[in-house]
Amino acid sequence: MAATPELLLREPAHQVDRRSITMWRMTPLLVGLPLLAACVIVASLVDQVRLIALIAAIACVLGTAFYVTVVPIWRYRFHRWEISDEAVYTQSGWFTRSRVMIPIARIQVVDTAAGPIEQLLNLATLTVTTASSAGTIRIVGLDSGVARATAADLTARTQADDAT
Repeated sequence: MAATPELLLREPAHQVDRRSITMWRMTPLLVGLPLLAACVIVASLVDQVRLIALIAAIACVLGTAFYVTVVPIWRYRFHRWEISDEAVYTQSGWFTRSRVMIPIARIQVVDTAAGPIEQLLNLATLTVTTASSAGTIRIVGLDSGVARATAADLTARTQADDAT
């Protein structure tokens, strides 16, 4: 089944939930803040490596600031998804962008998952899988209700199509 030309020529219709920006900000904070604390503690306790620890602390602050302020907005701008009558279509990436289409008839498994940060923000990840090793789509940052409803819809549609 060939991809619909209209889908190939445009971005998918739906953006992920806006709360995904908060999720993408929290993750680098959960890594960056403990690293910063460790650098500051080492700098204050060990004279021999104070300069190195301070440089590492500055790098940690700059890296964390970039991943908290720039990357989430950039990712939100490009993460999109759509489900048509023929296919599941996604676009993702913040530096390298990819577009993937899976024909409805090729879907084998539809799953939702939510890690601790997603649960806190009432978000979920929808995963659509085929038999192909390259045939998995993950739509990160959906409202959990939308993810559940979409999973149920896709499951019903694939059973109706008798896809295997």
